[in-house]
Amino acid sequence: MGLNPVFTIGPIAVTVPVVTTWGIMLALVVLSWLATRNLHQEPGPVQVILEGLIGAMDRAVREVLPNVATQVLPFIGTLWVFVVVANLVGIIPGLHSPTGTLSTTAALAVLVFFSVHWFGIRSEGLAAYLKHYLAPNPIMLPFHLMSEVTRTVALAIRLFGNIMSLEMAVVLVLLVAGFLVPVPLLILHIIEALIQAYIFGMLALIYIAGAIQSRQLRQSEKRNHHA
Repeated sequence: MGLNPVFTIGPIAVTVPVVTTWGIMLALVVLSWLATRNLHQEPGPVQVILEGLIGAMDRAVREVLPNVATQVLPFIGTLWVFVVVANLVGIIPGLHSPTGTLSTTAALAVLVFFSVHWFGIRSEGLAAYLKHYLAPNPIMLPFHLMSEVTRTVALAIRLFGNIMSLEMAVVLVLLVAGFLVPVPLLILHIIEALIQAYIFGMLALIYIAGAIQSRQLRQSEKRNHHA
């Protein structure tokens, strides 16, 4: 979907999803700067909405990682905002959601993959973090490694499959029923886009929580064993 090159940078072909992704990133940066450049003690409507959204994301993160929410929130919050906008951009005529292409969702999944290890190593230290791949027995090492790969692939395919199928369903319904049902389709697209963004961010948060809390889990298992 829109994978023909728009232009090339040397041997690298830049496709429509990449250009759309860059446009989303630029728009989010500009809008974030405009929305936060004049914050006040007595907030206006825009500031109230922003504070409400950030507060909701903060509560969601704290439910999973109460002790390190301030460290994880910037990444998870940015991920949520980007995926929501990327999912919703498909409702604009002439544009397609970049998350409807596997290359974009794969890049997001790889980003989550590296962030999980970054937060885990930052929390426990490199040696302690790597040891959890040998728990409870070194024979589990290949299974742990396989799990890392499969869940990253699943994360990419899940988002890609849902957004691509949603856009295809909208196109098929419009072809069959014409433009008599645009509002229900628009509502369906918005709801599904929000749900898929939430699920993607929550899965990333759960994976990070598993990496950060592995030490606590091992210590808890040791205490239960000795008890």
